[in-house]
Amino acid sequence: MKRLICFLMGVAVCVSGVADEPVTSGVVKKAIPDKLVVLTFDDSAKSHFTVAMPLLKEYGFGATFFITEGFDFKENKRDYMTWDEIRQLHEAGFEIGNHTRDHLGITDQTVGQLAEQLEGIEAQCRAHGIPKPVTFAWPGNAWTPAAFEVMKQHGIVFARRGGAPEYPYEEGRGFALEPGSDHPLLVPSAGDARPKWALADLIRAAEQARDSRIAILQFHGVPDTAHDWVSSSQQNFEAYLKYLKLEGYRVIALRDLREWVNTEHWPQDPTAVIETRKAKLAAGKAGGQGK
Repeated sequence: MKRLICFLMGVAVCVSGVADEPVTSGVVKKAIPDKLVVLTFDDSAKSHFTVAMPLLKEYGFGATFFITEGFDFKENKRDYMTWDEIRQLHEAGFEIGNHTRDHLGITDQTVGQLAEQLEGIEAQCRAHGIPKPVTFAWPGNAWTPAAFEVMKQHGIVFARRGGAPEYPYEEGRGFALEPGSDHPLLVPSAGDARPKWALADLIRAAEQARDSRIAILQFHGVPDTAHDWVSSSQQNFEAYLKYLKLEGYRVIALRDLREWVNTEHWPQDPTAVIETRKAKLAAGKAGGQGK
């Protein structure tokens, strides 16, 4: 009965305040298969080109690379890609997403700069024959609903955040995307890889890709020679990809979710599902990772 009430209400939170399952009416274009995973990479790391791209091609996996010219990108070509290398990622079939020109954390205080930040990456993509990005990653995993309208004006259909605030940022843990409950511009990371991650951490994140949920995995460099606190070793990264392949996961880019998810559906309250998850975790009902 509670599920029926939820469906009729068309919202993510049930009468009891805890959602049994994502609300998918009008949101899901077709049945979402189990083991659907999205791979994302942040910050324009050199290893995206030298390590990640060859391995992804070997395994036949898709991925999204979120590009920024922040940090010392323009001068430091030991740690960061060139725009020619970024163009080659696109030509190899991978998605190029927008991570702001200056890696600017988007908050209520900085949202007025967002349009300029998006345009900076759009201009470079245009100059290098790369399509205008339709996906975005929130720099530093900071976010604000005040940015949604600007993103929509720039053609952004999905924006990926981290695992916070449901889990502390330092843990690198998160929840899978629940279409209909999660706002498409607040797509959560089911896992955010860290130096201390082991295969069990990757498995914990990926196994959430079931029951119409999609696991979004967040990586930085593999390795990240400029930011060691979010680096993944090449050895570990190869083990993660091998696991996903052997276990039959379908690995795609963020833009490809449009095959299953209607991006025009915006939950009335974009933070409702976040608060529900936090409450479940606090009450000890999520089994440590949520179903």
